[in-house]
Amino acid sequence: MVNQDSWRSRLYSSYVTSGQAKADPSQNQSMFADRRRYIEPVIRRHFAVDKDTPILDLGCGHGAFVHVLRLNGFTSVTGVDVSGEQVALAHKLGIDGISQGELLDSLQGTESGSVGVVLLWDIVEHLTRDEAFVVLDEVFRVLRPGGKCLIHVPNAEGIFGMRVRYGDLTHEQSFTPTSANQLLTTIGFWKVAAYEDKPVPHGFMSLGRRVVWEAGTFPYRLLLAAETSDTRFVLSQNMLVVAHKR
Repeated sequence: MVNQDSWRSRLYSSYVTSGQAKADPSQNQSMFADRRRYIEPVIRRHFAVDKDTPILDLGCGHGAFVHVLRLNGFTSVTGVDVSGEQVALAHKLGIDGISQGELLDSLQGTESGSVGVVLLWDIVEHLTRDEAFVVLDEVFRVLRPGGKCLIHVPNAEGIFGMRVRYGDLTHEQSFTPTSANQLLTTIGFWKVAAYEDKPVPHGFMSLGRRVVWEAGTFPYRLLLAAETSDTRFVLSQNMLVVAHKR
């Protein structure tokens, strides 16, 4: 019998050195510059909450989201990650409030209805279907009424979605907007919406990438619209899914 925990623990224990988690050789906070350009538009769009709202980042890595949220004035942000390498790097970068541990253990130790926003960034794809239901049931429990969950996952509907799905040996599954909605509404969430992970313009080159993206995906949208009579497609490799608790 193959011990699944054995290969998982081996892969996660070397997640940085195996190249799955990017680490700048300088290992200082300048390594967050590119991530900040991506994260801040997400904050502006989806974090219309009080600055003291408790935010929990599950699978926070070396703390990029935690760090940028604090730079934007959020005062109650904590994170947990299973990788000792990632947590050690976060501490080396001076980011506190990040601990090492299993996500489910962290959730089960959190009071019901005590969290305003839960982040699961590139996490749910690492879970089996059974594990996803267990973890998301706990996420739903710890969220306060009116709270929300932000989930970033590989998009099986995307043109190159399988590149991400099979780009990491720890990935167990990917989703489409439809299957993500099915999962989250079954848990009890509502107002579930999926957003494309488009290139974010922050300069001339990135603006060019965005223009190429919009032009290049248009033929695919046209073909899908012709086949399905629908126009709501998410074609990026990854997608952001936002779900609310009543």
